[in-house]
Amino acid sequence: MRFGLVFLLIRNPMARLFFSVVFLLLSVSCPAQVVEVAVAANFAAPMKQIASSFELASGYKIALSVGATGKFYAQIKNAAPFDILLSADQITVRKLAQEQFADASTQFTYATGKLVLWSAAPGLVDAQGTVLKSGHFAHIAIASPSQAPYGAAAIETLKSLHLTEQITPRIVQGESIGQTYAFVATGNAELGFVALSQVWNNGQIQSGSAWMVPENLYTPIHQDAILLRHGEDNQAALALLAWLKSDAAKKIIHAYGYD
Repeated sequence: MRFGLVFLLIRNPMARLFFSVVFLLLSVSCPAQVVEVAVAANFAAPMKQIASSFELASGYKIALSVGATGKFYAQIKNAAPFDILLSADQITVRKLAQEQFADASTQFTYATGKLVLWSAAPGLVDAQGTVLKSGHFAHIAIASPSQAPYGAAAIETLKSLHLTEQITPRIVQGESIGQTYAFVATGNAELGFVALSQVWNNGQIQSGSAWMVPENLYTPIHQDAILLRHGEDNQAALALLAWLKSDAAKKIIHAYGYD
């Protein structure tokens, strides 16, 4: 029997009021469960796409906080209310698990990142990266090696090329790989070491010029995800971790140049 017909059949005013309140409570949808995700800056663009597809499929909501992995580590230890960490490395995730801030059994590699030397100017960076030796630039942007794994990989690369002493005076350091990219994109640095995912989509560099740094010049950048203690009772967080392993998520991840 429809609510309107039932309502008309109820003559007692108090009964009508009670029935109206019950119906209102039943008709209001419960708010969707939210997942608070701390995501490494290099993975911001693909994660936004993954979040959209996950929300559409699951009905859950995702709140993304983008930044440097090192900063997230400090924030999580100081009780930041994140449910999941998508780190730019494996070391940070392991440390959080060892220190009881995360569930070690949920750790897995969601992507393997790649380092690229990039300039917003077409033609400045050649396909062999010889611009580093030529020194035809005033500033080169690198993410903080202590805060961002891509910054550590950049320093490793310079050491492997025996260019540390030559390049160090020209380094402009970004707090995160996101800020490092901004330095290069705005011209504050003519070139910089950034994540391939920041300048790559659907099989090509989107703008400027770039050198794909050979992977034998730096330690592989395995990026791991983990469920944090704050998210242990959050079913939406568990669902998102599972979604990151899905074919739909992997397709997006590969499109941004990750292995």
